Amino acid sequence: MTKISKLKLVFLSAVLAVPVLPQQIVLAGEEQRAPPQARTAGTLGPQVMRAISSIQELMQPEDEEDEPDLAAAKLELDELYDRRWERMNDFEKQTVLNFYTNYWLTLENYPEAINTFKQLLEIEALREDTRLRTLKSLGQLTAAEEAWQESIQYYELWREASLVEDDIVYRGLSYAHYQADEFTEALPYWIAYMELLLERYEQSLLPVEVDGVLQPAEPQEFPLGRDDYSYLNGLYFTLEDFPNALELTKTMIMLFDNQTDWMNLSAIYSGLDDEERRVRSLNVAYLKGMIEDENRFLNLGQSMGGIDVPLSGSKIIVDGMEKQIVEESEENLETLAQMHLIGADFEGALGPARRVAEMSDSGDGYDTYGYIHYALANYQDAADAFQMAVDKGNLSNSADTLLFLARSLIELDDFEGARNAAVDSADAGNESEQRSANDYIRFIDSTEERFNIIEERKADAIDFYRPYPSLLE
Repeated sequence: MTKISKLKLVFLSAVLAVPVLPQQIVLAGEEQRAPPQARTAGTLGPQVMRAISSIQELMQPEDEEDEPDLAAAKLELDELYDRRWERMNDFEKQTVLNFYTNYWLTLENYPEAINTFKQLLEIEALREDTRLRTLKSLGQLTAAEEAWQESIQYYELWREASLVEDDIVYRGLSYAHYQADEFTEALPYWIAYMELLLERYEQSLLPVEVDGVLQPAEPQEFPLGRDDYSYLNGLYFTLEDFPNALELTKTMIMLFDNQTDWMNLSAIYSGLDDEERRVRSLNVAYLKGMIEDENRFLNLGQSMGGIDVPLSGSKIIVDGMEKQIVEESEENLETLAQMHLIGADFEGALGPARRVAEMSDSGDGYDTYGYIHYALANYQDAADAFQMAVDKGNLSNSADTLLFLARSLIELDDFEGARNAAVDSADAGNESEQRSANDYIRFIDSTEERFNIIEERKADAIDFYRPYPSLLE
């Protein structure tokens, strides 16, 4: 049987895990019936009885060491069918067809088994319990053949005829509707399936009366597994019913504390446009050691900046690099440097920014590295970095880099170098950048003039100054 492959989860690249019906068909209850026992109570004629007894021995030898001879059994079945079918009573026909169904199921020839079960339904005097088992088996077998609408039809016929509901039927109806892309119809059947199992479980926990005394019930295994909840959650995701998906996912986390459910919780908050809770739930998953891939490390780290805790984000990215989950690539190191800058941690940004500058094919890395030194008032290091950016070339905005070089040099009282850098900035920039550079050139000139005046006054003050005579002489 084809596994479920059509689940359209909008936000997750790991998807939610959705259960499928078992490969081995389970019929008329929870396990396949053994070949029917031959009966004589006025229902099987002597000739049919002898033939059935022989067929049963071939299909299910009394000696466990003997191998079943299915081929011989089939030959005898065909002979009995051809020779006596028209003269058989309804019970004899039912018995023969039951042997046929077991034969085909043993060979996993589901189309032939389906045809035989359909023939069973044509028997007028078919017992009601047999009719119900047959309808349920047809629902399962047609699902195995991916005939989804037929499967739905037989399950619905079963429900119309039965006085009670059945978890296998609910599950089969939901699965068949799901595979037919009828997700809205699939949802209530799966909810009914889960509720029925829970109701039985709760009933099993009630005290039982033994010799007039209430005794506690024997402990029972919880009937629903994570796959049952995951299938329901998959339906909620497919139908974009995020409020219900949210509540169910929280329940699943409480029950199973599974990594996928934590990832889904973050995805649901994203679908609900609740960014802060999305990031916080992903952070809890990180703290629990449930994030193991590069994309989620980077996503969480960068998202921390969006909720005003960028330095926490930078620590997460560093942790990912130390665990060799996040590659120390130029792009990732640039992201790390940016996280430090957003958090005004300029010292922390220096290391990754320097590595980016060394790795980059353009001078932009050194431009950023120089800016960080400039913000830290390390003007000589800033000037060196900006000059290396210019020398490396291929800058995104050479006019801006040259202007910052000028600003760094003027802090070092290198007016000539600052003026040359500002002139180069004007030559490299657009009209607006040219105005800024020319304004800065005038600022350099005025600053140099003021600097020279101060230096002259210092010199005059030194010439004017006469030391006092020594008091010791």
